[in-house]
Amino acid sequence: MARRELSEINAGSMADIAFLLLIFFLVTTTMDTDKGILRILPPPIDEEDPDPPEVKDKNVYIVLVNANDQLLVEREPMRIENLKDGAMEFLTNGGVFRNEPVDPDLPEREWVRRADVLEDINRAKAVLRNDPDNEKAKKSLDKLEESLKAIDLLGEYKQLPGSALISLQNDNSTSYDMYIQVQNELQSAVNQLRDDLSMERFGVTYDQLNPLKDDKEKIIAIRQVFPQRISEAEPKNYNE
Repeated sequence: MARRELSEINAGSMADIAFLLLIFFLVTTTMDTDKGILRILPPPIDEEDPDPPEVKDKNVYIVLVNANDQLLVEREPMRIENLKDGAMEFLTNGGVFRNEPVDPDLPEREWVRRADVLEDINRAKAVLRNDPDNEKAKKSLDKLEESLKAIDLLGEYKQLPGSALISLQNDNSTSYDMYIQVQNELQSAVNQLRDDLSMERFGVTYDQLNPLKDDKEKIIAIRQVFPQRISEAEPKNYNE
């Protein structure tokens, strides 16, 4: 009995299917992207620049993390679970929309009044009429107009002094886990204040505001009241 020859399998269609599946997964798969931690880094020192004005100690909330992952906040030991509340207290001292008791060891917020802002706007516009290329006056006018929009949306408020910030510094041997925990607690303090204000005024959390729709001015207004001022200094070796 003669053997039947086996016919070859046509692999051309299988290759086409595999190619189509590859295209499908490339189009539909989302790739994770690493996001850095947004922080203010100290600017490089220019020897020709004049000496900066002296910053009051109470306007800087100092957070140090040593090699043993221990916190020293405002020269006092602190547990990580208390860091968020401490940062929120620093950022809201004296109240934001009403007068409250003031801690003399923390920065005191100052009122931003509509009448004062309008007066400063008119002054900046007068400068620009005489000197249209005055960059300092342009930047000042932009900030004043943002403050006026914030008042329109939120009401008159009290702002932090310009020099007020949270200063974070860790040891070279601080563990990465502790470093991230501290970062999260400090960021959580700012986020909580922004969320509470957004819920109170607009009925949604800050993260739910959409800058691509009609919420851009709301976002800017909330940032005016609660700016993110977390400055990270270069790590040091405190054991040396």
